[in-house]
Amino acid sequence: VQLQAFGGGLVQAGGSLRLSCTASGRTFSRYVMGWFRRAPGKEREFVTSINWSGGSRYYAESVKGRFTISRDNAKNTMYLQMDSLKPEDTAVYYCAAGSTEPGRDPDSYHYWGWGTQVTVSS
Repeated sequence: VQLQAFGGGLVQAGGSLRLSCTASGRTFSRYVMGWFRRAPGKEREFVTSINWSGGSRYYAESVKGRFTISRDNAKNTMYLQMDSLKPEDTAVYYCAAGSTEPGRDPDSYHYWGWGTQVTVSS
């Protein structure tokens, strides 16, 4: 599975962005999909994940209520709607495909995409 994330950019605090992650291959619907991020000088951290059907979603406390993960298996695409963005959300965002719920552990993911930069100005 090859993953590609896009949709990042520069936005003011309080604004919104929508990230997308497209996957190659026919087995996208089998995977738990997740978003992680890495801010400058910090460790990679879990943001959110979604199970194969979209019926279960998990969020980091720092983004709960502001970010929404979704997926469209027919389009082999996962989305991350980010609202009420804060400067501390600034990071490179990565999408990943794995096989284990809830998907908070990055070691449970088998495939990673190139990141997309999100910058939130104050």
